[in-house]
Amino acid sequence: MPPTRLPTAAAWWLALSLPLAAAEPDLAATLARGQTLFFAHCSMCHGATGDGILGVYPPLAGSDWLAANLPDAIAGVVSGLNKEIVVKGQTYRGQMPPIMLEDAQVADVLTFVLNSWGNPGGRVRADEVKAIRATTPFKTFDDLKKAADYRPLPPAPEGFTLRELVRLTDFGVRLASDGRGGPLYVLGQAGGLWRVDPGTGNLKQILWPRDFVGLKPLDFQTLGLVRDTEGRLWFTINQRVATRPHETNEVAIFRTTAFNDEGDPIAPRPWFQTSYPWGNSFYNHGISDLRFGPDGMLYVSSGSRTDGGEAGNVDHFAKIGETEITAALWRLDPRAAQPKIEVIARGIRNAYSFAWDGSGNLFSVSNGPDAHAPEEMDHIVPPPPGGTPRHHGFPYQFGDAPADTKWYPHTPAAPPGLNFVRPVLNVGPAALMYGKPTSTFNAHSSPTGLTWLGAEWPERIRQGFLVGRLGSFVMGPGPEEEHGFDLLHLRMERRSDGQWLAHTTTFLAPLGRPIDVHIGRPGTLYVLEYTRPTDLKSRAGWLPGRILVLEAKQ
Repeated sequence: MPPTRLPTAAAWWLALSLPLAAAEPDLAATLARGQTLFFAHCSMCHGATGDGILGVYPPLAGSDWLAANLPDAIAGVVSGLNKEIVVKGQTYRGQMPPIMLEDAQVADVLTFVLNSWGNPGGRVRADEVKAIRATTPFKTFDDLKKAADYRPLPPAPEGFTLRELVRLTDFGVRLASDGRGGPLYVLGQAGGLWRVDPGTGNLKQILWPRDFVGLKPLDFQTLGLVRDTEGRLWFTINQRVATRPHETNEVAIFRTTAFNDEGDPIAPRPWFQTSYPWGNSFYNHGISDLRFGPDGMLYVSSGSRTDGGEAGNVDHFAKIGETEITAALWRLDPRAAQPKIEVIARGIRNAYSFAWDGSGNLFSVSNGPDAHAPEEMDHIVPPPPGGTPRHHGFPYQFGDAPADTKWYPHTPAAPPGLNFVRPVLNVGPAALMYGKPTSTFNAHSSPTGLTWLGAEWPERIRQGFLVGRLGSFVMGPGPEEEHGFDLLHLRMERRSDGQWLAHTTTFLAPLGRPIDVHIGRPGTLYVLEYTRPTDLKSRAGWLPGRILVLEAKQ
């Protein structure tokens, strides 16, 4: 809840908007620290340039609300914000969790915001943050840390044991290994890479952002990781570049080129690079998952640059909707010196993960729009050489809704004659919307890591998929507004008419935003938790998560 007694906004703004005295030579250092903290803790929602997401995450750039309500802004950072606010004439009703920053760090990051993107300047000090924090439910930083502590482990699924392997020092996004019990690698979202000993949980960093040659730390994001048969690691890279008239997303695939004395892959170098106009502020999903297919080719997910095909209304973002290489799945030849993109599927909004079943069928799982449309699982069939890729609906069609459903006023009309492939139909009993079969999961549940379990696994889960669900960021429709924070098991069935069904059950819950699931060796699964809270309503803060180990009993 917002604090009940705060200094008046006018008094605060008077103190914080006075010209900074020349006797404060540490301002540059404060802004540098604040920028680092902003990219680590705030840009995920508010965008790298503070533009936010219209109607979802309020902008910080040129924010009239921030200027008039700085005490509330401070309280929102330290204890969360759960009330309606109006910024630049737009109403926002979302929930902001408290951010796990100490008083001095809150002062630094807000000072950075006040001095960026057309805001009027000023300075916040640690003692001022401390005073406001004391009026909130989390009266000290220690109180907030206790609220955001690691949750107890959920009950292990029947036939499995569950334990914590290691607690992470950064926000992990992907796992990789040889799949035979070798070292486990965990990728951070900003270019850090750690090796984890599967037996002891010992954690050692082996790559830093500076190791990605040609990229500037804090200016790029790493979302995908895979290990090849030679022991090399491959990474997907997205770098936002402030070109004009429109900003650019420089995308790249890096791969390691050497091994250190301990046998770890090091020295990542660019193997493939391309670019397209950056999306509408935060909605640029970029390239994320990459995996080697049964054919030896490299497959890559390229997310949408929009929420639902909108043109946008910011001049320095291109108002073009999607491009030929976004909202798509690519295939590239990993042996090529100058690889070329082959688009094998279109109309896939943001496939965070994809995988093949035991018969070579390829499936992807995608995050849906801010509208209350279901999240999709799609069956991908690459076209024959020279053929036209199948279209899976985005931005014209979501889930199993009628083709003429207008999810937004700006939803574009589908081109004449364009036929869509329907998503997998989830017949439950888990992850349904309104208790009915759904294509494919509850809205806003955010499916993440997808993996296939073959014949070597226990009978109750063999020949099926496991998929993690990060959990709600946006409150959904209906009485049960939160979904995800779990691991689902999907037993696939294909009807005579070609429609794929998923018989879905909850395998493990609740979890702290599971972002990847990975087979370490037959009988052993690693679950990567992105952060710690196991729900949205608790409004606990963001701190790095951990890796859990599920092992089948002998």
